[in-house]
Amino acid sequence: MKYSKATNYALHTMLFLVATSPDKPVGVQQLAERQQVSPTYLSKILTKLVKAGMIESASGANGGYKLKRNWEQISFLDIIHAIEGTASLFDCSLDHPDTCLIQQVMVSAEEKMEEHLRNQTIFELAQKMQIHLV
Repeated sequence: MKYSKATNYALHTMLFLVATSPDKPVGVQQLAERQQVSPTYLSKILTKLVKAGMIESASGANGGYKLKRNWEQISFLDIIHAIEGTASLFDCSLDHPDTCLIQQVMVSAEEKMEEHLRNQTIFELAQKMQIHLV
C-alpha cells in the first residue's frame, strides 16, 4: 500500500499545527518551508483540509491556517480520507457470479487498517512528541 505525497504533507502539516499552534494561524509559506514543498502545492492540500472541516483559513496580515474546534479528535483516517477519498484500496476487476473471495480478504484487511488509523489521533501523537522533546 502506498499513500500519496499529498497525504504525507497533510499529516505532517496537521501534526505541526496541533503541536505548535492550535489556536494561532500559521502562514502557508512557513508550513511549506518546514516541509520543503511548494506553497502552491501545499495550498491545494490545505484547501482539502479546509473543505473537510479540520482547519480554517484567515486572510490578511495575520492570516494563515489554524485548527477548527474539536481538533483533538482528528484521526489519521480523517486526514487520509480528506486527501485520498474513501474508495477502497482494492477493487476486483473480474466478473464473478458470486461475491469475490479475494475482495472479501482485501476489504477485511483494509477495515482492520482503517480501524487502527481511526483510533490514532494527531493530538495523541503531538503529546508523545512533546514528551520526547522535554
